[in-house]
Amino acid sequence: MIGRPDSQGGLGMFFRPKLAPVRGAVVLITGAGSGIGRLMALEAAKRGAKAVIIWDLNGETAEQTAAEILDLATREAATLPRPLRASAYTVDVTSDGQVDAAAKAVLEEYGRVDILINNAGILAGKPFLETTQAEIERSFQVNTLAHYRTTRHFLPGMIKRDRGSVVTIASAAGLVGVPRQCDYNGSKFGAVGFAQSLREELRHMGSHVHTLLYCPYYISTGMFEGVQTKFPLVLPIARPQQIACQVLDAIDRGTQFKVNPPIVRLVQLAQALPVPIMDPIVEFFGVLDTMNEFIGRVAKTKS
Repeated sequence: MIGRPDSQGGLGMFFRPKLAPVRGAVVLITGAGSGIGRLMALEAAKRGAKAVIIWDLNGETAEQTAAEILDLATREAATLPRPLRASAYTVDVTSDGQVDAAAKAVLEEYGRVDILINNAGILAGKPFLETTQAEIERSFQVNTLAHYRTTRHFLPGMIKRDRGSVVTIASAAGLVGVPRQCDYNGSKFGAVGFAQSLREELRHMGSHVHTLLYCPYYISTGMFEGVQTKFPLVLPIARPQQIACQVLDAIDRGTQFKVNPPIVRLVQLAQALPVPIMDPIVEFFGVLDTMNEFIGRVAKTKS
């Protein structure tokens, strides 16, 4: 153990969490019935996870993902490092009762969760004045508050073992505002704040539990159907499989903050500029027009 933060010997600048590799881990992914959640679940299985636990609002797709994993385990048993387990749970992450019950069932069955990937999310994709209060509240419930619900169940065990990983799948929309995303932007800014604060809290207490904040640009899934990009070579719309692998690579490497593509990091630098300068820069890159032809899908799990 390297040591506690600055208050104990000035070692805080060298403090690092322990690696929490996917291989051999019990992995729980919310919103894993479809999209990148499903792809991350399958990728975790291929990388030798001990168990992959699927949470999704749609119980049927959750069961399908679990079945795919078990089929993979059967077909590739000779190449996998250990027997692989998979379970599916129908969970509405906006419900305290459902999350509490599912978390209890998971801990009773598996004893622990080593890697928690908070992936579930939704987007209304409407101008602010056309977005209903119910849609706004649901965006915050799924995209932000659900992270608090799930993490409080599994983090205590990670802290006790001084090992594990809490992953926040946020968005570049949590770094810069975009028209027709008032609900999504606000909730993703909240998710970013949650992840950053949790990281610093764990570091301050001397815990080696790993956290990852992942902020991708648009992904070519149904959730973002119709979005456009002005400069696809600089700001490409990512492929789902690419994103799934990037997330698991980041977990395996102990990365704590990652954006995709890397140029998105410039958004953070631009925030320091005066608004009359920052806004034209964002507009030049076409970010403000990305949602002009948006179709999307409503009330689905983030993919």
